[in-house]
Amino acid sequence: MATESTGWQEVAKAKLNSINHSIPEDWRVESLPSREQQRNVTGDFIRQYLTTEEVEITETTATAIIKKTSAGEWTAEAVARAFCHRASLAHQLTNCLHETFFDAAVENAKTLDEYYVTNKKPIGPLHGLPISLKDQFHVKGVETSMGYVGWIRTFEGKTGTGKEKVFESELVKELREMGAILYCKTSVPHTLMSGETANNIIGYTSNPQNRNLSSGGSSGGEGALIGLRGSPVGFGTDIGGSIRIPAAFNGLMANSMDGQNSVLSVVGPLADSVSTLQLVVKCLLSREPWLHDPQVHEIPWRDDKAVISKDDPLSFAVLRHDGSATPHPPVQRAISTVVEALEKRGHKVIEWHPPDHARGVNIVLKAWTYDNGADIRSAFALSGEPMIPQIVGAFSGDKPPEDATYIAANNVAQREYQKEYMEYWNSTAELTGTGRPVDVVIAPVAPFSAARPERYSYYGYSAIVNLLDHTACTLPVTTADKNIDVVVDAASFKPVSELDRKIMEDYDAEIYDGSHVSVQLIGRRLQEEKVLAVTEYVAGVLKG
Repeated sequence: MATESTGWQEVAKAKLNSINHSIPEDWRVESLPSREQQRNVTGDFIRQYLTTEEVEITETTATAIIKKTSAGEWTAEAVARAFCHRASLAHQLTNCLHETFFDAAVENAKTLDEYYVTNKKPIGPLHGLPISLKDQFHVKGVETSMGYVGWIRTFEGKTGTGKEKVFESELVKELREMGAILYCKTSVPHTLMSGETANNIIGYTSNPQNRNLSSGGSSGGEGALIGLRGSPVGFGTDIGGSIRIPAAFNGLMANSMDGQNSVLSVVGPLADSVSTLQLVVKCLLSREPWLHDPQVHEIPWRDDKAVISKDDPLSFAVLRHDGSATPHPPVQRAISTVVEALEKRGHKVIEWHPPDHARGVNIVLKAWTYDNGADIRSAFALSGEPMIPQIVGAFSGDKPPEDATYIAANNVAQREYQKEYMEYWNSTAELTGTGRPVDVVIAPVAPFSAARPERYSYYGYSAIVNLLDHTACTLPVTTADKNIDVVVDAASFKPVSELDRKIMEDYDAEIYDGSHVSVQLIGRRLQEEKVLAVTEYVAGVLKG
C-alpha cells in the first residue's frame, strides 16, 4: 500500500511491472499491433504464437480435457503449461491479469501426474483442469488487490492480520481438492461496481473480439481471458450482471447462481459451453458447500430438472424492450433470431410485459448504495488513488450512510416487487398453451453488444435478474454486422428518455462491427439445472 514516502502511482507502477515481469521471457511478444492495426486478436491471430500442441490443448473443452488427463492421454503438466502460455499472451493483448502463479501451477500439475502414475486414477473429478479466478478470491501465496492500489501487500486493505497470502477462499479449497490447477487471477474494476474493467494498476481490459470495446465487468478479465481461450473455465461474481455482462460481451456462456442482504453477490462460472458450466457446478455441489458457507442453499444437483422432454414442449417469452433503454440494432437482431428459430421448431413465444422494470431497477440502485460509497471511499483513502471515471458519479461525495428505516423500507419494496413479478409469471399459464407458466424469458443482457469505453450507462437488463433472485444464463447468438445492423435513423427513433437517446447515439455500426452479440435466458428462482438445459437446447436450435 502507499505510504508517506511512496505515492500511489509508484505502488501501482511497481505492481504492474511485477505482473508483466511474471510472464516468462520466451512468452513475451516484442511488438504487438495497436487496436487500429488489429481489432480482433482471437483465433488465428493468437494461434501464431503457440505450438500446434498448445493450440490443440487450449482449444479443447473442459470436459474433454478432463477425459484426457483422467485417462493418462495428456499430462496435467502439459495442459498447465499450454494454458499458462496462452494466458500470458491474452494479458499482453488485453490487460486481463492481476496475478500469475505459473510456477506453482506447474508444480501442482507435476504432483497430479505423479499421483496418476502411482495410483492409476485421477485425484478427483477436475483432475488436471486449469481454472482461472476473478481477483476477488483469495489464493494462498498470492495477493488479492481487487484493483485497489491500497490493497497491495495487505489483506483487504489491512496489515498484520496474519492472513496475508495465507488465507484461501472456500471455493479455492474445494477446487484444489477436486484436482483443479489454479494458475492466474483476472482483472476487475476497483469497487467491482462497473460493467467495464479498468483500474489504476493495469489500465483498461479490452474485448479480444473487438478491441474498440470493453470486455465487460466486473469479471471482465475472466471474459477476455476465456474469450482468448487462455482458460477453459473461470469463476466470477455477480451482483448486477458482473458474470453475465463479460460472458455476453465475449461470446461465452455463464450462469449466475443464486446466492448487504437485499441483493446478494453470487458466484458463477464462465466458459464456452453449457457442458462445462454443468460440469463445474455439479462438482462443486457434490462437495456440499452449504456445510461451509451459510449463504449456500442445501440443494444438491438435480438430474431430473436438467432434462428437456420431447413430450413436454417448452414455452418462451421475449422481452424486446424494458421500457427504459432501446437495444442497439445487433441486439434487436439477436433477440429476433432466437425467437424465429424457436417458433420454427413449433415453440410458442409470447411477448413479456412484466411489472415496471424501472421500479425494480430503482430498488437495486438503492441497495447498492446503502452506505453511499463510504466503504469504497475508505478503500481509495488507503492510497490516495482516484476513482476511475466509470464509478465517480455513483460513489463520490460524502453523503452519510442511509439509516435502518430507509433500508427496511427498500427491503419491503423489494419483497412486494418480487411477489408482483411472481404472480405475473404465474399468470402466463393462460397464454403458453402448455398449461404451465412460461419456462424461460429471452432478454438482452445490456442495450449494446459490448460497451464503448466509459459509456456503460444502463444496467437494468442485467440487474433486474439479481433483484428477483432469478436464474439466468447467457447465450451467444451472432456477431454485429455493419452491413445489416445499420444505424437507426434519428428522425424515426422515438426515445423514451434522454438516457435512451444517448444510448442509441452511442451506436456506431463501424465501431461495433464484428463484436459478439448475446442474449440471456432467464428462469425462475433456484432453477439452475433447468436453465442450463434449456440454454443448451436453444443453442442447438440456433445451430440447426
